[in-house]
Amino acid sequence: MNALLVAGTDTDAGKTVVMSALAAYWQTYWSKQRLGILKPIQSGIGDCELYSQLFGLDPADVTPVRFEAPLAPPIAAEREGSKVAIEQAWQAFEQLRQSRDFVLVEGLGGLGSPVTRETTVADLAWDWRLPTVLVVPVRLGAIGQAVANVALARQSKIHLKGIILNCAHPQAQQEIADFAPVKLIESLTTIPVLGTLPHISDLMSIAQLAKAASQLDLERLFPGNLWRFSEPVAG
Repeated sequence: MNALLVAGTDTDAGKTVVMSALAAYWQTYWSKQRLGILKPIQSGIGDCELYSQLFGLDPADVTPVRFEAPLAPPIAAEREGSKVAIEQAWQAFEQLRQSRDFVLVEGLGGLGSPVTRETTVADLAWDWRLPTVLVVPVRLGAIGQAVANVALARQSKIHLKGIILNCAHPQAQQEIADFAPVKLIESLTTIPVLGTLPHISDLMSIAQLAKAASQLDLERLFPGNLWRFSEPVAG
């Protein structure tokens, strides 16, 4: 599968930051390869507008299904007297997958967040056969959140490639080690931690985003054949 789902433990886990960092790295080092960015469903304003500004994309191409209210999609849809058009989102994904070398897909909320009245983000990951990376915010409770979401991923038979720790705020190394100890998380989940995304002061800086992404174990996330196209330089 030439795609990756960036999922989170919850809302504000840092999915959009991780997506932006990965896309910025791609644009910087693998510009000859065509990358697709998809936020299949969005409630309210935010992610697709950011991707539009950063990467010059049409918001309608990034997000095929949108609702005005910043609520869970099934609730936002009911407010508008409509339904969540999963088929429309799937078609947009398939079109990108066929026309791009790789597609980054951002989930909504956490893995357990509802997409419809009957399905969650975890169900979508399974239905679309999406390899997934889990974003865990570095804060008190990170260990439990990681364990619970990995358990849900296993229950849903998701191919979980790894965990990315995300620092939403500037944090000292000791704080990171205390809130999200890598060896303990790996021991409890048996899933590799692919690195810690540092706090990024300017989310509109391609250079800062790409530099942050270079600190992750990207070879576990992207197909091996991409690495022959360039020799990325970290830092």
